[in-house]
Amino acid sequence: MKPFRISAISYLNTAPLLWDFEHGDPSSDFEISYTIPSLCAASLQDGSADIGIIPAAAYASIPDLLILPDVSIAARQAVRSILLVSKVPRERIRTVALDRSSLTSVALLKVLFARWWGGERIYRTMPPDLESMLASHDAALLIGDPALQLEHSRFLSFDLAEEWIRLTQLPFVFAFWAVRGRSLEEKRPGDLASLFQQSRDHGLLPGNLRQIVRDWAARLALPGDRIESYLRENIHYFLDPACLAGMELFYRYASECGALPPAPELRFLEPSNLTIGSRR
Repeated sequence: MKPFRISAISYLNTAPLLWDFEHGDPSSDFEISYTIPSLCAASLQDGSADIGIIPAAAYASIPDLLILPDVSIAARQAVRSILLVSKVPRERIRTVALDRSSLTSVALLKVLFARWWGGERIYRTMPPDLESMLASHDAALLIGDPALQLEHSRFLSFDLAEEWIRLTQLPFVFAFWAVRGRSLEEKRPGDLASLFQQSRDHGLLPGNLRQIVRDWAARLALPGDRIESYLRENIHYFLDPACLAGMELFYRYASECGALPPAPELRFLEPSNLTIGSRR
C-alpha cells in the first residue's frame, strides 16, 4: 500500500506535532513533504496530499475535509509569530503588504481592521521580506519564523492573536490537521486521530521538547530560552471547546466582512477512523 501523504508546514511551531513522524514508528507508513501554510492547503485541494496541517482559513474553501480532533496550533495569549509590523501608528496605516505564506493571518488582519480598527486598507501580497514590504507600504503582515526573528526596537508591532483575544475573550486557532475524505475511502491508514494526538503528546515531553529547542535555536539563530518559552507558553496545541468557539466566531466574522467565504459545518474524524462527527 502506498504511504499516506502528509503536507506539513516548515515552521518551528509545528515541530512538536511531527515528533513521531520524524522520530518514531509511524514514519514508515507516511510520506512527509514540507511547505508554507498556503501551499499546504493547496496540496490537499489538488489531491497531492492526503492530510495536511492546514491554515484554519482554508477549511472555508476546500470541500470534503475532516478535522482531526484535539490537535491544533492555537493561541490563548500573545503568539509572537503573527505580527502586523508598521512604520506608522496603527490609525495611520493605509497600505499593508501581506505575507504570501499566509491565509488565516491575512483573514484575521482583515477582520481586525473591519470590525474594530476601522477604515479601508489597500492590501498587496508579497514574499516575506520585511525590508521590501515596508519600502512601499505603511505596514506588513509577517508570520512564522521571520516574525519570531523580528527586531522589535526598529518598528511598531501588533500581535494579532493578542488583539483577537483581547477583543473577543476567546482563543484563536491558526491551523489544524485535516484529511481528505476521498483519501480515507482509498486507503486504510489506521487510527489517524490517535496517531496525530500521540505524536503531539510525545513532541511535548520535556526531553523531546529540549531536543527541538536545541535544533531550532541553531536553525533560527535565536536563544534557546526564547524558543522554549514560545513553544511552552505562546502556542496552544489542543483543539479544545474554547478554541472551537473562537474558530467558529472567526469564521462568522471573516464571512461577514468578505475575508472568507462562509465556512461549512465543522466535521471531525473520530478515533475509529471511519466515523464522522460534526459540530454546528
